Parts: sequence; structure tokens; C-alpha cells
Amino acid sequence: MTLFRPNNNVPLLTIALAALLSAAGAFAPSHSSSCRRQQSPSTSSSLHLPADCQYHHDQATAASATSLSTRSLLSLSASNDDNAEQQSNANEEAQRLQQKAQQLRDQIREMESQIGEERRERLNSQRDDDNNNNNNNEEIDESNNAKSLKNKRVLILGANGRLGSMITRHLLRSHPELKEVVAAVHFVGQATTRGYGRLSYEVGAEDGRGTIGAAWSGEEERNASFEYDPEVMGGYNLNKLRIVEVELLDPVQVRTITEDVDAVIYCATDFEGNRPRAVASLNAAFLFRAVASPTKGRVEVEGLQNCLEGLVGSINDKKWKDSLTGDSRPKSSTDPTQFVLVSTCPDAFGAFETPFGEFNGIKRQGERMVMKDFPSVSYSVLQMGKFDDNFVQEGQELQYADAEEDTVVVDGVVNVKVNSNSDGMQKRINRRDAARAVVEALLDENIEGKKMQVYTATRKTDIW
Repeated sequence: MTLFRPNNNVPLLTIALAALLSAAGAFAPSHSSSCRRQQSPSTSSSLHLPADCQYHHDQATAASATSLSTRSLLSLSASNDDNAEQQSNANEEAQRLQQKAQQLRDQIREMESQIGEERRERLNSQRDDDNNNNNNNEEIDESNNAKSLKNKRVLILGANGRLGSMITRHLLRSHPELKEVVAAVHFVGQATTRGYGRLSYEVGAEDGRGTIGAAWSGEEERNASFEYDPEVMGGYNLNKLRIVEVELLDPVQVRTITEDVDAVIYCATDFEGNRPRAVASLNAAFLFRAVASPTKGRVEVEGLQNCLEGLVGSINDKKWKDSLTGDSRPKSSTDPTQFVLVSTCPDAFGAFETPFGEFNGIKRQGERMVMKDFPSVSYSVLQMGKFDDNFVQEGQELQYADAEEDTVVVDGVVNVKVNSNSDGMQKRINRRDAARAVVEALLDENIEGKKMQVYTATRKTDIW
């Protein structure tokens, strides 16, 4: 039977035998010395020794080898003992770290449970408060029958114009309860006609931290860029603004942008004053369209019709979806006016003949379409006085007057009656006040379903 030590694989019997052989070999040196005396100095290692000397020589060699083996075994045994001790210490350290990690996990779970309970109670309390506030607000709104833009999506057509950009600004800043403002930029062909510069300036997108490179630098460095500054732009509500491009004379595009909107503000126009933009501003895109496709239509008439048809289709689709889910409800008195059309007073501009008819006649044709051809859509038609930003101060009280019927149909074409201004006075308004009037028209039930003239001042009629 072979015996093993508990901590290593070295046999005890082997060690004992090695010790005995080492002790027996202690006598070998005397015999070796006598044999060395009998050997001649000139004798080589291959010289044969006497039998008794050869025996003692072999015995001494074996003893030396046995002693070396014993020392190696003892060294290996000591090394194994050290490794075992290190392994034991490592196991103890690992167990200690595992225990500490478990303690930390237990503490974290306890903290999470406490925080979770507090957070759950706080969220429940906040949810109850919100529900109570919503119920109170709904009760107040229903009891007062007040119109509201809360969680509504409003589409602005012509948002890159001077008036349209101001309407977008006023709507964003005065009604943060809105769900979204969709600013539609009218374009011809592949590029916008006016760009985004005016709209970007009005809504405050350029009020952040701006950088611009030198004029001789590369294109990327030369272009101006702006970063959002929460301290300056926090109340601009730009997170609720979405910009889209659309060709208003394309029914498919217009139908797409009118999906799921609750109200539309239409202030798009092909005119600069009372003259077509192709002539007034030498706009190449409008001029090319007028020459290449003269029958494509007018923004004031065919573009307006596309928008009304898209809005009616969107409303009907929404009613159909609500009926499938059982959430259908009739139109509420708190809903905003669905369509606000911006037009011009009869005395704002003089007559100007275009290939499609006289300027004022085109405007009246669009007004009649809104009022008579789409009875399911609630509307307000605003005939603005002449825009005067230089001599009419902004912030004045808005004045309203009933618009008189001033059109006559000649050969199927709507024209304006010739009406001389007896007192020589002209209604005027600052564009910022006009923008305020348009936004207020969404919630003003007193002018819903009516055509009103809007102005803030009267001045002597200009000759131009």
C-alpha cells in the first residue's frame, strides 16, 4: 500500500527509503580515497578499476543521486505546502468579498423598496391631482362653452410669408397647451419660394447661441448655425413646431398634410400686394409656372379648394375611425373654429387684372367657396385692412366691421363691384395685430360663420 500526505502527492515510504540510502552512503568516501591512491595520476576516466573500488564508486554515485532526489522531494513538498496555504487564503478572501457583495445587494434592495414606495405614492398623488384638475377644467369649459386649443393640432398654410410667420410665432407663444403647430411652406417645383429665413427669425430659432464663419471660408464653416439656449428660448415652445413643404396646387400633397389636423389657418397667396408674385418680385419659379402651366390653377382658388377637401376628408376619416373604436362623439362647442381664411378688404388694394381675373374678384371667389361650398366646416373669413407696419403702431385694439357683399358674376367670373370711397379713408392694420386677430379667430365664437373686416386704424387712402 502506498501512503500519501494530506496536502501533496509525495509518498512517505519513498522519503524514508531515500533517507536510509543517504545514511548508508556516508561510508563511501574512505573507500573512494583508497581507490584514488591506487589509481595513477595519468589514468584516464575510461581506465578499468578494481572490483572493490568499482563497487564503492557506484555506491557513492547512487548515494549522491539519492541525496539530490531527497532534497528535490523535500523542496517540492514545501512548495506544495505554500501553494496550499495561498489557495486557502485566496478562498477565504473570495468568501469575504462574496459576503460583502451580498450585504451591499441587500442594502440596495432595501433602499429601492423604500424609494419605490415613496415614488409610487408621489406619482399616485400627482396623478390624482392631475385628474382632479382635468375634471375641473372640463367642467369649467363645458359650463362656459369656451373654445380651447388644448391638445389640438393647427395647420398654417403660407407660414413662410410675412404674415404667416408672425401667426406661427403668436400661436406658439400664446397657446402652449397646443399639441402641435404644423407650418406648411408653399413651394413651386423643387425649392421653396421664400425660404425659411423669415419664419426662422419670427419663431425665435435664431435667438440661440450662433456661430458663423468668415466669408472666404468653406461652405460648411461659412453658414450660420444656432444652438438651443434654454434660458432665452425656453418659452418659445419650438418643440411643438413642425415644418413641412407642400405644393398647394397638388391635391395629393395637400391631402397628406391635412391629415389629423383640428384647425387650418389659410394665409397663402400668389400675390405681392395686388400683383402676382411672378410680376411683383420677378420670381422666376412663379413666372415659369405661369408660362409653362397656365391652367394649373391659383393658390387663392384651386389651392384653397384642395385644402378644404383635404380637411373634410381628414375629419370624415377621423369620425369613421372613432366609430370603429366606439369613441365617436359629436362636435363639441369647445372645439376651435376649423377654418380661418385671411383675405383683404375691398379698399385695401386697387384693381389689378390678371390672366385669371381681377385681383379682388379672385379673393371674393375664394371667400364664397369657404362660406357656401363646404357647409360642414366651421369657418371665419377675415378681410384685413391694408398692411401698414411703418405708420400704424402695433398693439392697438382690434376693430371689426361686417363685410358687405361687393361681388358681381359676369360670364361665370366673380368680379368686384365698382364702389367709390366717399370719405377717402382706408382701413389699415399692423401685421402683428393682424396675426393676433387670426389666432384669436380660432377661439372667438362671435365671429364664427361670418365674414368680418379687421383693422386698427384708418388713414387717408393712398394713391398707389
